[in-house]
Amino acid sequence: MAFNYNKNNLLPAFGILSGALVWGLIWYPYRVLQDAGISGPLGTLITYTLAMGLGAFMLPRVWREFSTAGWWALGLLLSAGWANFGYVLAMLHGEVMRVLLLFYLAPVWTILFSFWLLGERLNRYGYLVIALSMSGAFIMLWEPALGIPYPQNVSEWLGLSAGISFALSNVVSRRATCLSVETKTFSIWLGTAMLTAPLLVWQGGLPAQGIGGESWLILGLISIALCSVSFAVQYGVTHMPANRAMLLFLFELVIAAVASYFLANEAMGLRDWLGAALIVSASLLSGKLYVEPEVKA
Repeated sequence: MAFNYNKNNLLPAFGILSGALVWGLIWYPYRVLQDAGISGPLGTLITYTLAMGLGAFMLPRVWREFSTAGWWALGLLLSAGWANFGYVLAMLHGEVMRVLLLFYLAPVWTILFSFWLLGERLNRYGYLVIALSMSGAFIMLWEPALGIPYPQNVSEWLGLSAGISFALSNVVSRRATCLSVETKTFSIWLGTAMLTAPLLVWQGGLPAQGIGGESWLILGLISIALCSVSFAVQYGVTHMPANRAMLLFLFELVIAAVASYFLANEAMGLRDWLGAALIVSASLLSGKLYVEPEVKA
C-alpha cells in the first residue's frame, strides 16, 4: 500500500523521529549524572517524577480514563515503564553497542505483537523492508569477536527485555483506543517511576539530598525533554501502524552512532555508515509494509 507523505502522515513520523533523537542522545547526560554520583535508578526516578510534575495538569483526565481502561492501562504502565527503566540500566552498565543490538531486535517482537493485538498483516515486500532494517542494525552493531549476539550477562538481558517491552508498549498504545494521548504519555512517566522506586528502596532509600546544583540542572533539562518528546511519540504511535513506527525508531541507532563520535570520541567506520544507510532506506520505504491493517474494535 502506497504511503502518501501528507500532513497527517508527517506529524506522526515527526513525533517518532523526535523520540529517536532524544533517546539516541539521552545516554550521555545519564552517564554524566552517574559520574557525579547519581545512580541510574535515582536519576531515572527523579527525571520521570519531575516529568509527572510538569504534566500534573493532566491528572484529572488521567485518573478518569485509567478507571475505565482496565487491563490496557495496566499493560501500558508496566511495558512502557520497564522499556524506559531497563534501557537506562542496560546502557549504563553494559557494552553499549551490544545492548543496543539486543534492544533493537524490537521490530521482530513488534511483528508478533501487532499481528496478535492489532491484526496488522505484512505483505512480502514488508518482510523485505524489515529484513533490510535488521541487516542495517547487525552491520552497525555486531562485533564478530563477541560471537552470536545473544545475552551473556545481566545488562544484556536487561537490554533484550527492555526491547521486548518497548515493542509491546508501542503496540498496546495503538491498541488502547480508549486512552487519550495525554493519558498514554502520563502512563509512561508513572510506570517508569513505579518500577524504579522499589529498587531504590531495596538498595537503601532515596538519597537525593546530596545532589549539587549542576546535577539538578541536568535532571531538570532531561525531564523537560522527556515531557515534550513523550507527547510527540505517543501521538506518533497512536496514529501510525506499529511496525512502521518501529522502523522509524531505528533512526536512534544512526543518531547514537553520530553522538558517540562527537561526545565520546568513537569514530564511525565504513560498517557504521553502511548500516546507517540501510536503516534510513528501510525507514523511508516503510510505507509499503501492509496489505491492509485491521485494528480491532
